[in-house]
Amino acid sequence: MENTNTKIVSSPAPKKKRPASLEKRKAKAGWVFVAPFVIGFILIYLPIIVDSIKFSFNEISTIINPLGGSGGYALEFVGFENYQKALFEDADYVRTLISGIEQLILEVPAIVVFSLFIAVLLNDKIAGRAAFRAILFVPVILSTGLIEAIDASNNLMEFMDTSDSIDTGTGQSTAAQLSAAIDLEALFANMKVGTGLVEYVASAVDGISDIVNRSGVQILIFLAGLQSISPAIYESCRMDGATTWETFWKITFPMISPMILVNAIYTIIDAFTSESNAVMVLIDEVYGRPGGRELSSAMAWMYFLVVILILAAVAGIMSAFVFYQRKD
Repeated sequence: MENTNTKIVSSPAPKKKRPASLEKRKAKAGWVFVAPFVIGFILIYLPIIVDSIKFSFNEISTIINPLGGSGGYALEFVGFENYQKALFEDADYVRTLISGIEQLILEVPAIVVFSLFIAVLLNDKIAGRAAFRAILFVPVILSTGLIEAIDASNNLMEFMDTSDSIDTGTGQSTAAQLSAAIDLEALFANMKVGTGLVEYVASAVDGISDIVNRSGVQILIFLAGLQSISPAIYESCRMDGATTWETFWKITFPMISPMILVNAIYTIIDAFTSESNAVMVLIDEVYGRPGGRELSSAMAWMYFLVVILILAAVAGIMSAFVFYQRKD
């Protein structure tokens, strides 16, 4: 007799695939957004960067085509000769670089402090707050893109750019007149402060128009940081009897310290890469000279390394004082 008691073995049910976590989905979305930049950097900018490094260590000679026209170029390796020329033979490069760093030390703190001050004012509930925010961001729009190109070809703007600001007919700009009217030396006379501080404040007042023009993005970043602070924290401070001054230094300032670091880094990069930066102007001028491509490449890479070192030093020093709020 045949055995009909056969057992039917069922296959195990397939395991359900667990959905990706929110962090992984955000990471994928982030890569989708930066993909155009990454692709463009690899295909366009990376070959240019590699060629620039090669030019800085070589001497370029043009190959003459017997049939007419250029036949390309040939590279002759010269080591660090171009770098030595930039440092020890060119009379303007080192002087301009040191002058730019000194100017940066004066400008960056002034821009960051001014941006924080304006952001704190605009964060309060005042009439016309949105209009004031738009007005303070207008210089950022006017100094970029097509508007900047139009202004560069405008004779009136070219005339105005010949001085720090508008001359009212007295031989002094409005900023210089403001500094003279305040009489900073008399103001600080009874405060027993050094002349260095007086000179710094005077230079900041003289360059107030430039500070305002370069503070638009920083103000928005500070506003975003201020609005991310929970109102419950301020409410508890008021219930404990804390003054506005104490609340700012104990709550507001530590909570926006990451934004201070971000704005400091952004301001340094913006100052070093500006078209009006003296070092950038010098490198562009050297590039236009006969045989200046190799020398300008060496200057640019040394300038790049100096900027990286300054950014690393600023980030390292300020990171020790940055407060990061825990979300757990």
